[in-house]
Amino acid sequence: MKLIAPGQHCDDLARALPAFRRAAGVTERWGKTLAAVLSDGGRLLVAGNGGSAAQAQHLTAELVGRYRDDRPAYSALSLHADTSSTTAIANDYGVHEVFARQTCAHGRPGDILMLLSTSGASANLLEAATEAMRIGMPVWSLTGPEPNPLAAASDEALCVEAAASATVQELHLVAVHMICESFDREIAARAARPTRKPAVEGTPAEEDAS
Repeated sequence: MKLIAPGQHCDDLARALPAFRRAAGVTERWGKTLAAVLSDGGRLLVAGNGGSAAQAQHLTAELVGRYRDDRPAYSALSLHADTSSTTAIANDYGVHEVFARQTCAHGRPGDILMLLSTSGASANLLEAATEAMRIGMPVWSLTGPEPNPLAAASDEALCVEAAASATVQELHLVAVHMICESFDREIAARAARPTRKPAVEGTPAEEDAS
């Protein structure tokens, strides 16, 4: 078993942070896009394996529940969380189909699929990305270093440049929280925008100044 020196874990994280900060602007865009899609009745599907599955479920919990302040609930599903479906699909169709078949069942054109993987090479995530593209769903991925197959198969990817899987997962969690912060800011901004009063026949609609 390979042992690391005390403090090396923090050193690995510190080394990966500068590059992550430069790339993390994508989380602002993803949060704003999610706010628009989910506010209009769309949904987010998320999937990952192992520790990435836990982070996927963390993200959906923040959207269905709340991140910081109280706000409406939004539709977000962790595809690995339905154990009966995942085990049935694995048994009947193979493990590589567990997320693709659920994407087919739950995804609609315009919904978003987000996939988390430290390696960027998980076959079941690649199959899900292919299915989402067929449906007409944008695919976003959080991965480890590029190049990797999942980043290549996605519309957009945030790739963490770090050698250790633990460091990649830790920065994926940071990315999840940054997405939630951007999402909440955009939801609040949308709620604060003036609404248009119904137009009276013969007069133009007016903005509500209240």
